[in-house]
Amino acid sequence: MGGDVLRLELSNLFGNEPLKIKSVYIADATTGEQINTKTAQYLKFKGKQVVTIAPHQSVFCDDLKYQLKPLQRLSITIHYGTMPQTVTTHRGSRTTSYIMKGACKPKQTFVISEQLDHWYSIASIDIQAEGRQCWACLGNSITDGRGTTTNQQNRWTDICAEQLGGQVGILNLGIGGNCVLQGGLSEPAIKRFDRDIMSQRGLTGIVIYEGINDIGGSRNAEQTASQLISTYQSFIAKARQQGLKVVGATITQIGHTDYWSYFHEAVRQTVNEWIRTSGQFDAVIDFDQVLRDPVIPTQMRADYQYDWLHPNADGYKAMGQETAKILSLPQLKL
Repeated sequence: MGGDVLRLELSNLFGNEPLKIKSVYIADATTGEQINTKTAQYLKFKGKQVVTIAPHQSVFCDDLKYQLKPLQRLSITIHYGTMPQTVTTHRGSRTTSYIMKGACKPKQTFVISEQLDHWYSIASIDIQAEGRQCWACLGNSITDGRGTTTNQQNRWTDICAEQLGGQVGILNLGIGGNCVLQGGLSEPAIKRFDRDIMSQRGLTGIVIYEGINDIGGSRNAEQTASQLISTYQSFIAKARQQGLKVVGATITQIGHTDYWSYFHEAVRQTVNEWIRTSGQFDAVIDFDQVLRDPVIPTQMRADYQYDWLHPNADGYKAMGQETAKILSLPQLKL
């Protein structure tokens, strides 16, 4: 969303030593490492440019007046000082970070020494907005955007935000390889739900779209289906206690992937049937229906698949368009 007052959250959540930051400035992004220097502004933390973030903590900058337009790209330039051995990152940013040695002021030439497709330390950007809808989307790599185009911002959440004209906040909390119950990459959803979803500011609703990695790695079909459904119910209950709307999304196809077996497919069908018919969600996004091959419904359409488990850009576009349609339903309005 756009707005004229924002704040940035920086994280040292997974660091075991202090993280010292000498300065941070933001600016409208243009191409590559280039910025619109006329828009550059330094952030302050309790009135100072320098901030040290304690281990396992995060900090917000002071509120900053900045004309952020809906759907625009924003550049964040961080000058690091002392860093912990483990830096808190977003591995699957699908967006390039440009790295140089030393400091670089906004009007100086940024001399690239390395570029990597990860984000470092950035946890969130909050915008002051009253009476606006904001949805937090819980997910794994299909939400994180595996199969999308690097630096093109074409995840299904991005497409949804575009379809809604940048007037609705769409927060992507997808982590590649993530599970709901246990295992996988990063903390499972059952552990990170309170922090990554419920602690977001200004929420009006959540979208739950996670479980394919639990299903694919399951060794006990009935137990996995039961545990997933029970965990979804606990997420719904927490959201309801905060007065939030809850939308469920069906789990997409595993046919033609390493996750496939008749037992794993039975879990997926059981979970999807519950999502569609339990009546516990305010609405359902049927991603399974959107992506399925009409001839072989246990696998994705060939023209929508990236590696049969993840969609390609066209598949994500279809998912984003469907999400925007569902989130526009009357029962989900404020």
